[in-house]
Amino acid sequence: MKTLIRTLWPVLFLLLSAAAWAQDALVTLPTREGQSISYWWMPAHGAKTTVLLFSGGNGGIGLRDGRPQSNNFLIRSGEFFRAQGLNVAMLGNPTDKRQLDDAWRTSAMHSTDVNGVLADLRQRGSQVLWLVGTSRGTVSVAALGIALQDQLAGLVLTASIGSYNVAATSVPQQAIDQIRLPVLVYHHKNDACRITLARDTEWILRGLKNAPLKKRWIVEGGSNPEGDPCQALHWHGFIGMEEQAVKDIAGWIANPQPD
Repeated sequence: MKTLIRTLWPVLFLLLSAAAWAQDALVTLPTREGQSISYWWMPAHGAKTTVLLFSGGNGGIGLRDGRPQSNNFLIRSGEFFRAQGLNVAMLGNPTDKRQLDDAWRTSAMHSTDVNGVLADLRQRGSQVLWLVGTSRGTVSVAALGIALQDQLAGLVLTASIGSYNVAATSVPQQAIDQIRLPVLVYHHKNDACRITLARDTEWILRGLKNAPLKKRWIVEGGSNPEGDPCQALHWHGFIGMEEQAVKDIAGWIANPQPD
């Protein structure tokens, strides 16, 4: 019997994965006048908590051949989030802003778009909504945590833009003292991108004066970083430790604890 189970398990895993993929879909919503925004929806059976993921760089999910294919840490880790029992939504870019910049990420237009996505997620049964951003996605998550916090359960900032040596939209330069939500700041010790150095996360923790729970979690691990240290396949993108990073994040979402 054990031999039979070992033989059939790979087939069963593929069938379960295929069943999950069959539920996945690109959802497109009308937003501001004449515009729309899309997100990729990955439901988990029985889940009530949903993570809305914000990629870095120019944003988006890298949709190709009908599926998200971005190398971004959060986008490539979608299945790991679902394996932790979380619904997953990956935010795409609106029709009138195909490449996001920091000014857009902190704008009222971005907030309006995301507000519509959150409303749609609630209609899908998502009662507990967390925003999770990485790199420049943390600029979005911080701004939205200020603007939309009444609709949210908490925020996760990974590989955060923590430097003061960039425009005034970096996370600690926003009005994050207004955030009254649990916040996890998750960062790789060896992140060598000059605007996302681990030491600068201290400025974020200091700014979160009114967060009821906050934690700075500096991690090590992973393997085989390559390319630009500010890109997704380096320590900045938790390369080689994606599954562990997601387990850490999901565990904290389920039971937020302070430092």
